[in-house]
Amino acid sequence: MLKIEPQIVGELRRTTRKEELYPFLQRAIELEHSTIPPYLTAWYSLRPGLNDEVGRLLRSVVIEEMLHMTISANILVSLGGHPAINHAGFVPSYPGGLPMGIGGSDFVVHIEAFSMELVKNTFMVIEEPEEPVPTTTETWSNDATPVAEPVDSPEPDYRTIGEFYAALEERLRALPDSDFGHVRHQVLRVWPEALNFPITDSQSACRAIDIIVEQGEGSSTDPFEEGEPAHYYRFGEIYYGAQLVAKPDGGKARYAYDGAPIAFVGDGVFPMRPDPSPLQFPAGTYGRMLSDDFTAGYSALLNSLHAAFNGEPARIRAAMGLMYQLRFLAQRLMSTPLERGRVETAGPVYRYVKP
Repeated sequence: MLKIEPQIVGELRRTTRKEELYPFLQRAIELEHSTIPPYLTAWYSLRPGLNDEVGRLLRSVVIEEMLHMTISANILVSLGGHPAINHAGFVPSYPGGLPMGIGGSDFVVHIEAFSMELVKNTFMVIEEPEEPVPTTTETWSNDATPVAEPVDSPEPDYRTIGEFYAALEERLRALPDSDFGHVRHQVLRVWPEALNFPITDSQSACRAIDIIVEQGEGSSTDPFEEGEPAHYYRFGEIYYGAQLVAKPDGGKARYAYDGAPIAFVGDGVFPMRPDPSPLQFPAGTYGRMLSDDFTAGYSALLNSLHAAFNGEPARIRAAMGLMYQLRFLAQRLMSTPLERGRVETAGPVYRYVKP
């Protein structure tokens, strides 16, 4: 369970006007975006035609993180705010920490090719609920080696991501319905209406926050949301190599990773060097051109998202399309050796550059 800087939650709880919520909603947008580059890279690093189910699960999480980013932006727009997406400070520095000091200085997120260690030690840590539903791991079809759970030293004053969203929901509920509106400028009809609905009042805003929390963490009693495992358990399916299924007679652990197998082929991953650098190739080389093309494409994605959340909601479809185009660019990079005769390849660099 990741921790957050306690003063942020304290400041959020002291807000009384909608304008005071703007920076906290911007932080929510930045938080939801910050997980997309590492998740995308893991997905992109799977060689086409191999590890398809692992890729499907990774892609599904990325799409839902885009939804969560959209929800946070729509709430900000509904209150009359303006999300800020296309600037250099919006993109975290990788390797580095997550927004709002989440996880503390010891938790560092890298840009890496897919591995079971990455799933367990980073992705599942990011998505871990405050109260995980007890599960058992009766099958280990991926031969994953169990990784020791980190032991938290006593820390008397901290907050969690769940508490941040609970405080945000509390303050949204306290606002009058007249504070909400601007439906025409919200990004809608991209996901099913049950998930991507207009924010018109405090009730709809709080319901939208619930979607973010439940898709990411599940609840303390049910790891599923609308039939799909929450993100933490979806990553668990990848790590343990089997679908999570209900076990009504399983005692305390009413769920187990012993459903249909989810195969993983180790050779089906590009050998990308971790934490690619903008200078991974000399200027003027083919590799540098590919690297610059990816960075330009990622910047175009952020430009499209910024436009979509600032009066041009139809631009969201261009952004979604760019995400798939980036996969092609990333895999060209991941097929390009960094040095002649070496196995290790280049990888995508996530930073914003102006057009």
